[in-house]
Amino acid sequence: MCPPRPLGTMWRVYPLLRDRWRGLLHRPLSDPTVSVWPGPALRPPARDYVPPTERKRFYQNVSISQGEGGFEINLDHRKLKTPQAKLFTVPSEALAIAVATEWDAQQDTIKFYTMHLEGESIFYLFIKTTLCNTSLDNPTQRNKDQLIRAAVKFLDTDTICYRVEEPETLVELQKNEWDPIIEWAEKRYGITIGSSTSIMGPSIPTQTREVLTSHLSSYNMWALQGIEFVVAQLKSMLLTLGLIDLRLTVEQAVLLSRLEEEYQIQKWGNIEWAHDYELQELRARTAAGTLFVHLCSESSTVKHKLLQE
Repeated sequence: MCPPRPLGTMWRVYPLLRDRWRGLLHRPLSDPTVSVWPGPALRPPARDYVPPTERKRFYQNVSISQGEGGFEINLDHRKLKTPQAKLFTVPSEALAIAVATEWDAQQDTIKFYTMHLEGESIFYLFIKTTLCNTSLDNPTQRNKDQLIRAAVKFLDTDTICYRVEEPETLVELQKNEWDPIIEWAEKRYGITIGSSTSIMGPSIPTQTREVLTSHLSSYNMWALQGIEFVVAQLKSMLLTLGLIDLRLTVEQAVLLSRLEEEYQIQKWGNIEWAHDYELQELRARTAAGTLFVHLCSESSTVKHKLLQE
């Protein structure tokens, strides 16, 4: 521990700080040399720009191998493990390729918040890797029935079941955009849902819960982790079902989940960067979660030519 500064020294430093603060009050805000401490302003050290083509991959060799428990990911000939030190194994080769692609894309340093999603370059988490870790480690120690109940419980607060009473334009917008999804779900699964303007939300029949519970039971534990993840992003069980059943695209599901917010943006304007970032992040997380569900639900065979490319 450093010894305390002598009182006399502190009294000599105080006037310097006082004068410096007074100077800051009258200095233009655009002045880049602003510094709290007396003396020359401290500037961050310059960093050389490295073009993307010259950057090195963090892992030089990312590969996939098939083991007894499924498909494994190898990073520079070392097997990937979960946060709880379990061997990282996934049930399908297609999912293994998706995870391996996330790791192979990292350059210089591992950045868990950056990734390239097929079709659009945006920032988002290592969603597929994270969901695999959750499925393998099961940190909350939940079984299949508990996962299903957690997903079905979102019906009580489903975004598209809550309606406003005013303004009239938003009421009409919700009716035109959300009603077709509810009608599709009722016809597709033979259930009754409805909507409500009450703060208590609509009354969901017991039979509806039982039918959707039975439907979700057809998915394995891995897919259920992905389903719950997507439901939590969209705040809607019905939109998630539409996504998984290919009734909706990711872009449509995300915009429908943000219908009221998008209405307000159109009316009052967009907050630069904030709204755009939220939209892109939600779209990416929803897309990755939906892809995870499909890769965990289907038995797919991947040609070796794809691995070589």
